Amino acid sequence: MSVLVELDGVTVARGTGVVLDGLSLAVAAGERVAVVGANGAGKTTLLRTIVGLERPTAGRVLAFGAERRSEREFRPVRARAAYLFQDPDDQLFCPTVLEDVAFGPLNLGHSEAQAYDEARATLAGLGLGHLAERLTYRLSAGEKRLVALAAVLAMRPELLLLDEPTNALDDAHQALLTGILERLDAAMLIVSHDRRFIERLATRVLVLRHGRLQPATLHRHPLADDAAHLHGLDPDHDHGATAEV
Repeated sequence: MSVLVELDGVTVARGTGVVLDGLSLAVAAGERVAVVGANGAGKTTLLRTIVGLERPTAGRVLAFGAERRSEREFRPVRARAAYLFQDPDDQLFCPTVLEDVAFGPLNLGHSEAQAYDEARATLAGLGLGHLAERLTYRLSAGEKRLVALAAVLAMRPELLLLDEPTNALDDAHQALLTGILERLDAAMLIVSHDRRFIERLATRVLVLRHGRLQPATLHRHPLADDAAHLHGLDPDHDHGATAEV
């Protein structure tokens, strides 16, 4: 599988502290990699670094076959690696759902007609066509999350960067979101505290601790319920283990 993004010995400092400390990571096409860790461990910083919203003080960011350093070099990365923010209110800013979902294709240079056709098709494909004319500020928290996902999927990204995607979702909206993501071919880098969600989606799990990543265990019990289970994520005692499925 081809590597889509790679962090090579990346350090990100903030103030007098180090958030990421010589961290390395590679995500290949078709992978669904989950990153877990304590609050404040640097998980969001990791996602932001991949798309150039945080800049390393050391190390290299490589995305889609090229090293990326400047804002100009990161712009095309954001079209191919779509970042779903933790708070959908940070992502939705147009008056209506349809306008928000069309914004990405418009930004990619599509004509207005093409962009709105793409937006309608994306919403319909996700079962959200009924929301197209709704005002975004009047959506529920779960609807906002799904519309924010539609907005990034309308750009047809190769990689999804998902920051706590199930945060504040009720069971019904979480089931909808999980079902949508399960059907996608895009690679994913998922930051989440939600074990059930990770166990359902991830092909590999990493723990972010002290600024570095360690493999965790994703174990499948074929004779029980054929569900994947995470083991050994106690932040004080786990020292990492090879992922097994």
